[in-house]
Amino acid sequence: MKSLWCVSAVALVAAGLCVAAAAPASAGCSKFAGTADGWDKADALQGAQSALANAIAGVQAKYKTRVSVSPMKAKPQPYWRESVSADLYVKPDVVTSKSYTVCWHGVVSPVVCTSGAKVCW
Repeated sequence: MKSLWCVSAVALVAAGLCVAAAAPASAGCSKFAGTADGWDKADALQGAQSALANAIAGVQAKYKTRVSVSPMKAKPQPYWRESVSADLYVKPDVVTSKSYTVCWHGVVSPVVCTSGAKVCW
């Protein structure tokens, strides 16, 4: 299956934002993730969910089709370390009807979150 990878970055005041998305050219499903950092969990959470929503909206616009979105626990996408150890996670995880978000204490930023979703069309 042919895949298209889109990566976008947006600079925020004292916060970075990175979105990674995979979207196949034919009908099917793909996993999406959005990562953002912030001064607190609420700030990072909002940024990650917004990044995820923007990536999904981009696929909808590109393929001009309706999509179904369901939460998916994505692997954390830390900026400054290889992985996130268990003691760094900021609990509880936040699960909505359209995303699953995990947060952790960052190296430079106080909190970083990654939101994930499975998107089908």
